[in-house]
Amino acid sequence: MTDPTPRGQDFEASLQDATTSVAEFDQGPQGFTRKFQHALHQTPALVPLIVLVAAIAIFGVLLGSKFFSPFALTLILQQVQIVGIVAAAQSLVILTAGIDLSVGAIMVLSSVVMGQFTFRYGIPVEISIICGLICGTAMGFINGWLVARVKLPPFIVTLGMWQIVLATNFLYSANETIRSQEIREQAPLLQFFGTTLEIGGARLTYGVIFMVALVFVLAYVLRQTAWGRHVYAVGDDPEAAELSGVQVSRVLISVYMLSGLICAFAGWALIGRIGSVSPTSGQLANIESITAVVIGGISLFGGRGSILGAFFGALIVGVFTLGLRLLGADAQWTFLLIGLLIIAAVAVDQWIRKVSV
Repeated sequence: MTDPTPRGQDFEASLQDATTSVAEFDQGPQGFTRKFQHALHQTPALVPLIVLVAAIAIFGVLLGSKFFSPFALTLILQQVQIVGIVAAAQSLVILTAGIDLSVGAIMVLSSVVMGQFTFRYGIPVEISIICGLICGTAMGFINGWLVARVKLPPFIVTLGMWQIVLATNFLYSANETIRSQEIREQAPLLQFFGTTLEIGGARLTYGVIFMVALVFVLAYVLRQTAWGRHVYAVGDDPEAAELSGVQVSRVLISVYMLSGLICAFAGWALIGRIGSVSPTSGQLANIESITAVVIGGISLFGGRGSILGAFFGALIVGVFTLGLRLLGADAQWTFLLIGLLIIAAVAVDQWIRKVSV
């Protein structure tokens, strides 16, 4: 006996009676707080940007044109240029869930190599600068190799490297400073990043321009290239990244090498900033860079954050420092407020991370 109703007609009839709604997942309550939390999770640099704008507005109201003058605002950029460059290097490492305590020492030793090669050995200044850049990159490679290949904790590796580089710096330089006048007369290229440009009432140095350019280039690379996505993947979950085909060891080594190179550039900029080659300068750059990174919203757990956030974090420190100084406040208030900002930044990071849980 044959079926009087063709199978095609049964199928079409069932389709007409079927629901057309798409499967949905319960995302819980979507109030303003939840949406704001999601926005901060998607744009980590938003929090430090809000704090920066608020700080500028508050000091602007309290100080008026004294703070809002082009000279004062560009002075902030000049003051944070070294911290901003080193913070960019530190950000790359922290994005991989590591930390680099040796950035300040690498910066200073690279500057000492540039100065000593020029004045002690009579090497042309251009070659001396290249040697300083290679020195910083090599120290970054050692850090990366010990972390990626030997599997040592980044904190221990860079803590030891900090002590080694610091001691090498003083032993090699004999704790001698190359004076600004000598550099200006014999090797002015070492002070290149300290050259000042007058734009209206503002004064910018090549060091500031380099810092801003570096931040935007790294921001593009991290967001728009495969290498940048691999950096975030390694910081978020190295085992999952490796299973996905990411060469975790190579990424880590490249990150630490790039960090060392950037620190070497910071060493060159440091000579331009202070005018001389001093083995005792910039010793707190490691702490200052971590401060800028944390305030800038980059997670210490890795895999989340933005180079722009670290830049904003450095600017926040600069705004508070200059604003309180112009108000005549004790310098200790700066440390107190920055300490509160660090704790608040970590607390906000924990709150934001709940979105992804």
